[in-house]
Amino acid sequence: MSVSAYSSSDRSSRDGCIAEINISPLVDVMLVLLVIFMIAAPAVTGTLSTRLPGDGQPAALAAPRVELRVDASGGFALDGRVLTREALQTELDALARRSPRAVVEIAASREADYQAFATALSSARAGGIEHITFRR
Repeated sequence: MSVSAYSSSDRSSRDGCIAEINISPLVDVMLVLLVIFMIAAPAVTGTLSTRLPGDGQPAALAAPRVELRVDASGGFALDGRVLTREALQTELDALARRSPRAVVEIAASREADYQAFATALSSARAGGIEHITFRR
């Protein structure tokens, strides 16, 4: 009978798997990467130089704003003057010729018919107004 230098309990511990993983090197690497990114992050941020208008540059001319109201009965008012559909179209044509950059602000009543709102919008577009905004 042969006698082994190792006992049976020693052999079973050598042949078994390691039950725990050493994560200390992983934590060390992650901390080093964190420090590197913290140092490098401020260097990466860039700046964008812009020239803002100041006293030396002329201010842009403001485009005239005109308010077009559509009331609950389907009537139109341009800057407070009540107009028919034909008169509205004539006024918008003249406005587009006088000031091509004019802004028409359409304010429709909540009770206004959608057709009246669509008429106001199409009249402004047909008159040559390119800048139209909406308001409640």
